[in-house]
Amino acid sequence: MYEMEGMEDILQDFLVEAGEILIQLDEQLVLLESRPQDRDLLNAIFRGFHTIKGGAGFLNLEPLVEVCHRAENVFNVLRQGQRLLSSAMMDVILFSYDTVKGMLDAIAAGKTLSQASPELLAQLDAFSEPEAEAAARESSTADESVLDAEEEELETIEEALETIEESFAEAAIADARAAETEPAAAASGDEITDEEFEALLDALHASKQNEAVGSAPAAGQPAPAAAADSAASDEITEDEFEALLDRLHGKSAQAAAPAAAAPVNTPRQAPAADSAPRAVTGKPAPAPTPAEPQAVAGPTSTRPAAAPIAEASPAKDAMKAPEPTLGNKEETTIRVDTRRLDEVMNLVGELVLVRNRILTLEGSSDGEGREAAAAHLDLVTSSLQAAVMKTRMQPIKKVFGRFPRLVRDLAKNLGKEIELVLQGEDTDLDKTLVEELADPLVHLVRNAVDHGIETPEERLAAGKPATGRVLLSAQQEGDHILITISDDGRGMNPEVLKRKALEKGVIDEETAARLDERQAFNLIFAPGFSTKEQISDVSGRGVGMDVVKTHITRLNGAIDIHSRPQQGSTFLIRLPLTLAIIPTLMVGLGNQTFALPLSLVREIFHLDMSQTRIVNGQQVALVREEVLPLGYLAQWLRLGYGSQREGKSYVVVAVIGEQRIGLVVDSLYGQEEVVIKSLGVMLQHVKGFAGATITGNGHVVLILDVPNLLNAHGLMH
Repeated sequence: MYEMEGMEDILQDFLVEAGEILIQLDEQLVLLESRPQDRDLLNAIFRGFHTIKGGAGFLNLEPLVEVCHRAENVFNVLRQGQRLLSSAMMDVILFSYDTVKGMLDAIAAGKTLSQASPELLAQLDAFSEPEAEAAARESSTADESVLDAEEEELETIEEALETIEESFAEAAIADARAAETEPAAAASGDEITDEEFEALLDALHASKQNEAVGSAPAAGQPAPAAAADSAASDEITEDEFEALLDRLHGKSAQAAAPAAAAPVNTPRQAPAADSAPRAVTGKPAPAPTPAEPQAVAGPTSTRPAAAPIAEASPAKDAMKAPEPTLGNKEETTIRVDTRRLDEVMNLVGELVLVRNRILTLEGSSDGEGREAAAAHLDLVTSSLQAAVMKTRMQPIKKVFGRFPRLVRDLAKNLGKEIELVLQGEDTDLDKTLVEELADPLVHLVRNAVDHGIETPEERLAAGKPATGRVLLSAQQEGDHILITISDDGRGMNPEVLKRKALEKGVIDEETAARLDERQAFNLIFAPGFSTKEQISDVSGRGVGMDVVKTHITRLNGAIDIHSRPQQGSTFLIRLPLTLAIIPTLMVGLGNQTFALPLSLVREIFHLDMSQTRIVNGQQVALVREEVLPLGYLAQWLRLGYGSQREGKSYVVVAVIGEQRIGLVVDSLYGQEEVVIKSLGVMLQHVKGFAGATITGNGHVVLILDVPNLLNAHGLMH
């Protein structure tokens, strides 16, 4: 927790509100790229940064205020039509969003808030200036740079000539002393000796060579034509020669001025480093061209150039924000609609009335009254349970809102054009499921972008639109939620999947021959399986999809695949609405009772041993001419008796994904909704149990983790 004495509650409220604003900004910023002139959208983003800035200012979070204020200035210019959104500007804006998010995460973690990157602030400042003013200032700065260069050139010429003058003066004095018989020649202003003449030529040629090597014009400034021509020649003009003679023999500065005005090629100093345009990437910025008024090069002297953050360079890595971690940060708070709290309070009031009624009837012989009170109590508690569950519900938009930016960045990195469509964002889901769903969905969406959608060239060649389409939707179906991830890309070929699985040793030839289409699709969930020929930073290492299935299964969910070559693929995920209270099937094993999640149960029938067989060491039952593997729970849980007891047994058919298993139990006690309790630190590593609950008669019942049990006995695939 960020230390702020006396303001902890206000800070928590600020973090919650800012987090919600960031979710909205993430979607809005990606949408802005396709609608850069949408005034309502620009205003909404402006208000988002402004709101965060206001809260941060109240809490004295100056580094956060600084970034938000500069981002706010950029959107103020955009919404007033004084600038047009460019790709370079969008990269900087997205990086400022990442910076704000990183600062909020640091505050929530109690870390010291550090200043934003100076390069980022300079970029935002450059883009917050109206385009007309920026162009005028650039023109003025360019003129000033030319004048400064000319002044430096003249000063350098004068310094060089003074040096030559001093050297020749010393030589003249020496010659005068050595040749006292010829004073007239030494004093003459119209004649010089052969040695002086040769020295003049040598000095002039040396100065021209120095300029050709070390005095290149500033970036974006053309070199004077006369200087370029003269630097490439060994000849000097008459004006240059006369100017040198005049300076050598002490003539007036007025006589030398006309010659100095000419572009004499003498050594000159390069402009100061801070006066040349410099991109954030650390490379010299290219000069603006008339065809690109919003080129990445910024002003020439007073500010760093607005180079795109996305350009590959060492500075890019320095400015790169850490990739958001999805699903790893556990939130301990939740915002609840006050209407839902009012409903809970009303039901609690009803519960108090029922309690009072039962207390009144205690010891009474009124049987009908007690039955009516019990029925009323059952109704109120069921309603209260549903109302409390709703307080844990959150819209799945909290997860979906992260994907527009993810898809945008991936598509840009892979050179693809992709449209992401979101549906059912207001579908409510348990808070725990919302947090746990992030990582599996990231894997699936990344695979759809990388494996599924083709490049624009491939799509056009196949007769498809250049822009691919990825759909992410959610909808409630009874007590379950259905999440769909689909694309219109290249799809999957079952035969290709089988061949890849054989190459990687995932299956053998015999198994491959038995697999139907749906089972072939499920091969992508095998550990180490990948169809990618080359490993990239997006995919190809054979990890990810097996994690997805394990994650979904652990949430008591199932995943199904439908695909057609060249038409696309669809992944269907079914999950319970909540993990806190679940319907279960109570089963008996000997004298003990266990609970099976009802979401896994498909049917129940009596075990007929005459319909069982042994196949490859595994007992199976024939059900409607289909082979069903059998698992004896009593044996798996080591309850002290064999795989079969005397008397009638039941087979509970459980479905996990596409896999069916028959669980053999001794007794059935019916359905019951239970509240899942953790097993605690001491027992949390015990395999095969998802938790425990307390039944209506006060007994503790363990809830079975069927996928974990199948894994432990080698039946999960």
